[in-house]
Amino acid sequence: MPLPPPIVPDQPWTALAPMQDVTDLPFMQVIGHYGPPDYFFTEYFRVHETSRLERHILDSITEQTTGRPVFAQLIGHDLVHLRRTIEELLKYPVAGIDLNMGCPAPKVYKKNVGGGLLRNPDDIERVFDTMREACPGLFTVKTRIGFDDTSHFDRVLELVNQYHVDLLSLHGRTVKELYRSEVHYDWIRKAREGVNCPMFANGNISSAAHCAEIITYTRCEGAMIGRGAIRNPWIFRQIREHYAGQPVFAPTLADVRDYVDRLWVATTPVRPGVPDNKRLNKMKKLLNFVGQGVDPEGAFLKEMRRAREVEPFFAICDRHLGGERASEPFSCEPYEGVVARPNCEVPINTADGCRL
Repeated sequence: MPLPPPIVPDQPWTALAPMQDVTDLPFMQVIGHYGPPDYFFTEYFRVHETSRLERHILDSITEQTTGRPVFAQLIGHDLVHLRRTIEELLKYPVAGIDLNMGCPAPKVYKKNVGGGLLRNPDDIERVFDTMREACPGLFTVKTRIGFDDTSHFDRVLELVNQYHVDLLSLHGRTVKELYRSEVHYDWIRKAREGVNCPMFANGNISSAAHCAEIITYTRCEGAMIGRGAIRNPWIFRQIREHYAGQPVFAPTLADVRDYVDRLWVATTPVRPGVPDNKRLNKMKKLLNFVGQGVDPEGAFLKEMRRAREVEPFFAICDRHLGGERASEPFSCEPYEGVVARPNCEVPINTADGCRL
């Protein structure tokens, strides 16, 4: 079964990476406003004996208005309940079923799900066998190059071919490397040479120009972008413009200020009574990435992180993104040395469908 057609034929494909507590319906709508990717992937549906389809994740399948296909991602290893969950999801307009086999959070992989599956290819084979049989349409996989090393890498690729996986999204680090190392794009290229299905390259793709370099090197059909799209919601539009030979949109700080307002609306809680400080905390997590392109000194990030109330927070945004600075350019690449989260060994964990 072929993938749904991309927005622009004969260009590399793009996808927004699944990010738990980020890629919900409102965030998909925000990204869609600035230029949607070819494909969306949901936050993961947890699969276990008592699991049920989470309503807010279903909304990102049934209610989003971008017009782009949405794949439903699952995380789990219980074969009976994987089959049950797939049967339930196929009642909805999903583009396909995606398996999370890369989440590096210890509380996840210790349960032998997500990246934990990479420790035992026999477990992977059982899960693939069940999911392939249960999926009459597209069955896709998102994974990493290994758990603590790449000793099982070739076997995993063999299983991808054996079970006719329709699309492989590969993050070029091991589970244990989290987000600390350089991305091993050479392993993504090796995978592309060894599998029969299309592939998304994933990991630290920061701009349209960088995306083009990675696609050329890895020979993948497309790129899956997570944290880079939080930082720069125009990135999918810019990639299409780059490949079309058109001028690439160059956002200003005024455009970033508009993005902040849209994110604030997107964090509006479904349930009344949720205090503003919870919304503010989520905004600060998201702006940890956005702030990497505001100023090379990281002044916006430093001030924004210290805000404790909504009014001072937006005053900081106005000061750094509006007024005399409104027409200044927003950097398409993160400024060197301006990190998303200071004094933290592990960056905010999003690109494999894990929590912020």
